Amino acid sequence: MASDCEPALNQAEGRNPTLERYLGALREAKNDSEQFAALLLVTKAVKAGDIDAKTRRRIFDAVGFTFPNRLLTTKEAPDGCPDHVLRALGVALLACFCSDPELAAHTQVLNKIPILSTFLTARGDPDDAARRSMIDDTYQCLTAVAGTPRGPRHLIAGGTVSALCQAYLGHGYGFDQALALLVGLLAAAETQCWKEAEPDLLAVLRGLSEDFQKAEDASKFELCQLLPLFLPPTTVPSECLRDLQAGLARILGSKLSSWQRNPALKLAARLAHACGSDWIPAGSSGSKFLALLVNLACVEVRLALEESGTEVKEDVVTACYALMELGIQECTRCEQSLLKEPQKVQLVSIMKEAIGAVIHYLLQVGPEKQKEPFVFASVRILGAWLAEETSSLRKEVCQLLPFLVRYAKTLYEEAEEANDLSQQVATLAISPTTPGSTWPGDALRRDACFTSLMNTLMTSLPALVQQQGRLLLAANVATLGLLMARLLSTSPALQGTPASRGFFAAAILFLSQSHVARATPGSDQAVLALSPDYEGIWADLQELWFLGMQAFTGCVPLLPWLAPAALRSRWPQELLQLLGSVSPNSVKPEMVAAYQGVLVELARANRLCREAMRLQAGEETASHYRMAALEQCLSEP
Repeated sequence: MASDCEPALNQAEGRNPTLERYLGALREAKNDSEQFAALLLVTKAVKAGDIDAKTRRRIFDAVGFTFPNRLLTTKEAPDGCPDHVLRALGVALLACFCSDPELAAHTQVLNKIPILSTFLTARGDPDDAARRSMIDDTYQCLTAVAGTPRGPRHLIAGGTVSALCQAYLGHGYGFDQALALLVGLLAAAETQCWKEAEPDLLAVLRGLSEDFQKAEDASKFELCQLLPLFLPPTTVPSECLRDLQAGLARILGSKLSSWQRNPALKLAARLAHACGSDWIPAGSSGSKFLALLVNLACVEVRLALEESGTEVKEDVVTACYALMELGIQECTRCEQSLLKEPQKVQLVSIMKEAIGAVIHYLLQVGPEKQKEPFVFASVRILGAWLAEETSSLRKEVCQLLPFLVRYAKTLYEEAEEANDLSQQVATLAISPTTPGSTWPGDALRRDACFTSLMNTLMTSLPALVQQQGRLLLAANVATLGLLMARLLSTSPALQGTPASRGFFAAAILFLSQSHVARATPGSDQAVLALSPDYEGIWADLQELWFLGMQAFTGCVPLLPWLAPAALRSRWPQELLQLLGSVSPNSVKPEMVAAYQGVLVELARANRLCREAMRLQAGEETASHYRMAALEQCLSEP
């Protein structure tokens, strides 16, 4: 720094006299040599101390972009002056300008990005002070651009990501600044970075993974925080997975404080999200590591959620949820599981306690928190558990059911306010999100796989209802399909396609054949009784049958083609005929309600259905069974 410079800011005069003198010399310069000399002096004055925004703007007004542009691109330097000295001066001026956010976003700065990026990897004497200064100024420029609204996009398009990767891998001067800027760009535009510079980013990942595997000091905990950002949205190289798993095994197998353990759990969760269990080696070491991971995650969840009044580290607990999901998957896998049966039994017991803590937390959630992403994540892990384990914690789950129903309904009805909730959950867990994807707003029904499941159910049921001994399975398939059809009613697959018609015909067969009229000795009237096929398993079947009747009723107004299809099957006519042939006293009130629900919706949906019911003495039957809603519907035109 210039020793002859006066203080950067003279408070009495409000300006820096030295800088004013140099700016005057710059304005009066008559040729390139004089302008070059004046610029050197201006640069010295600027670097002698801080300057305010107004002074910085005055320097820009005096210098402009023309001369810095020439300095950056010149190939002819004055005798005795190395080329990089001129470039260093040009970059120093740009760095000064870029400290003004408005100038950092200026076109004349943005179009210098490709040139600036090349300076990061240029060869030269590493001990040269001017070269080091130029690299520092280059990073200052690029960092300033990255802080503008569209800066990351311009940097990525200008080749900066590849240049930063090469600068980091070269471990030359400023490589730590390259890594810091890379982290910022990945956080701001992960998908675009990988699209533009995947080979270079993978090379950085390999280097970081290898360092992580070898690290014996505190740097391994810092790497735990960095590595999740460098995992690609596609396949992670196998050699990286080996190094990452080995490094995590050493960390998590040691006694750690929470600040050391938590980044490791988050990295493991990110790997579980990206690779499932493929990153964990087979054999004894892998099974022990997986058991340790899930165990630690469950302990963390219990510690965080069981103690009332404790501030929950939501990012850490969400990562632990991902590890618990991995544990659930491995415990339910029959073939090629990493876990042995004793380990599965132990982990199920541990996860049961953690899920109990999740339920305890959700029971405390008030209306004001229902739209928070952590609540969404907690409901998700509970759903993953219940999908595989329905018998344990039944009392606690039943206690929580009103909340779950209210929660799902609230978010479904207010989808627009919650449409980014799944992305926020992904951010909590440091997991990637699909660019441009939107969440439909329903907390329990967030995915295209349900359409695929609906198609499977539709193609399976027609054959199942015809098979002896498969009635209970058919009941489950029919009921699940009817419930899903109500939710997916706008799907093209349910708009009267052959598959959908075949499914509903089979569902009607299941629902309509459950009861028959049975004569009783000494009585003129028959009674309503179970069909022989249904009688032996009705204890397991009845809830499914009632739920199926309710779901079918809900589908009728949503699918205009369904009422005519039901009429062609003659179900409404035969149902009224059955009710007319038995004693009303033999039909339980819940059966009357189920039958009336179906008949009313069919009558409301289709005029021909109403007429067919009238011809089948529908009004008289409705009166006998006190079906007021059906009687009123059939009395209307």
